[in-house]
Amino acid sequence: MADLPAGATYRPMQLDDIGAVQQHLAARSVALIGIHQYSLEGVEDFLRNPQVDLTTDSWLVSIDGAIAGTAAVVQRPDCVGIELTSADRAVADWLMDRTIARAAEATRDAGLSEQLVRISVLGADELVAELAAARGFSHETSIQRMKIEHTGPVDRPVVPAGVVVRSGAVDEGTRRTAYRLIVESFDGQPSSSPPEYGKWVASREARSTFSWDQLTVLKLDGEPVAVREFDRNFVSSDNCGYIGRIGVLAQARGRGLAKWLLRDQFAIDAAAGLSGTLLHVDSSNPTPAVGLYLGVGMRPDIVNDRWRKTLQVSGF
Repeated sequence: MADLPAGATYRPMQLDDIGAVQQHLAARSVALIGIHQYSLEGVEDFLRNPQVDLTTDSWLVSIDGAIAGTAAVVQRPDCVGIELTSADRAVADWLMDRTIARAAEATRDAGLSEQLVRISVLGADELVAELAAARGFSHETSIQRMKIEHTGPVDRPVVPAGVVVRSGAVDEGTRRTAYRLIVESFDGQPSSSPPEYGKWVASREARSTFSWDQLTVLKLDGEPVAVREFDRNFVSSDNCGYIGRIGVLAQARGRGLAKWLLRDQFAIDAAAGLSGTLLHVDSSNPTPAVGLYLGVGMRPDIVNDRWRKTLQVSGF
C-alpha cells in the first residue's frame, strides 16, 4: 500500500465540500485540457448519489489546507466504479490503492470471489492512466462529451407519423414505463444498465438538476418505444442543457425517433436561452450513436477513457 506524502491528511468527503471539490476537479481539468468538465451541480449530484456512501467510499486528501486529491468508489449494478483526481503522484498512488482495497472489501461483503472494477480517467490524464495500467487495468473504451451550440432559435421538428409525445413522468406508471424503456433499449450494453427501479428513482430524486417533468416518452402506434432524460447539470457552468439518455427499442429504430428527440431538445434548449446542448456517448456503443450525434451537428469536446480490471479476491 502506497504512503501519503509527509504532512498530508485525509478524511471522507462531505456535502459541505461541494464547492471546494468542484474547484479542485475543475482546476485539474483546465490544467489538462484547457476547459473544465465539472459543474457545481454535477459535483453535488455525485456526492448525493445513493450509490456512493461518503463515509466509507470517499476520500479527500489535503496538504497545507488545500485539496491535493479526491476519490470515490461507486457501487454500480454491473461493476465497482472508481473516480480519482489528483495532480500529485504520491497522493494519486495512495488513492488508487485505497479505492482498489475498498472495491475488494465490497466484493467480499457481497459474497463474490471476483468483481469488475472500472476507472474513469480524463483522456489527457497520463498520471492516473499510468497508475491504473501499473495495477493491471486495461483500456476498455472512450466516453465522448458531445456538444452542439445554439446561436439563435431552433425550429421544433415535426413529430413523426404515428408517434405520440408524452412529456413528463409525474405518475408512477410513466416512470416505470420510462425505466423499462431504458433497460430494454440498452440491453447488451452492461456498462449502461441502470440500477434496479427503486435505486434508479432515488438517484434521480437526489439530483438538484433533475425533475420528472423533464422526462419524455414516445409512443408509436400506441406502444411506448422511446425515452429521453434531460438534466440541468451544465446550465450554470456552461449555459447548456444536458441529455442524460436517449433510448429507442430495437424494433422502433430506423424511424428517426432518436433524431427527433435530439432536435426537439435542441429547440427546447434554444428557446430557453441556453447556448448549447450536451450529452455523453460511449465510443464502443454497438448502435450507431456516434454517427447519429455527428449527423445532427454535435461535436466532441471532452474525451474520458474507461479502464477495467476483473478484481480477484479471497476469503469471500
